[in-house]
Amino acid sequence: VQLVESGGGQVQVGGSLRLSCLASGRGSETINHMDWYRQGRGTLRELVATIYNTGNANYADSVKGRFIISSDSAKNTVYLQMNSLKPEDTAVYYCKAEVEVVTPEGGRTTLDAWGQGTLVTVSS
Repeated sequence: VQLVESGGGQVQVGGSLRLSCLASGRGSETINHMDWYRQGRGTLRELVATIYNTGNANYADSVKGRFIISSDSAKNTVYLQMNSLKPEDTAVYYCKAEVEVVTPEGGRTTLDAWGQGTLVTVSS
């Protein structure tokens, strides 16, 4: 599974952006959930939002009520709608998929697939 993010850019405080994450190269694997992470300058990468294949979603407290994660299975795309952006939202945003695969021995294991990241800059 390959992931490609898009939609980053520069926006003013209070503005909105929508990030997209396109998943390709998927065969018989199952994607258990997809996540958006972000990493600001000098900070650790943090989990922002998760969407499960059930449609349920979780959010970091820092973005709850402002960000919405959604998916379009027909387009193999996950979105992150970001509203009421703040300067502290400035970061590189990464998409991650937890992929369940069948091992050569016939068992199952999970692997993480990451995108290359897209930069979001919120200016005052």
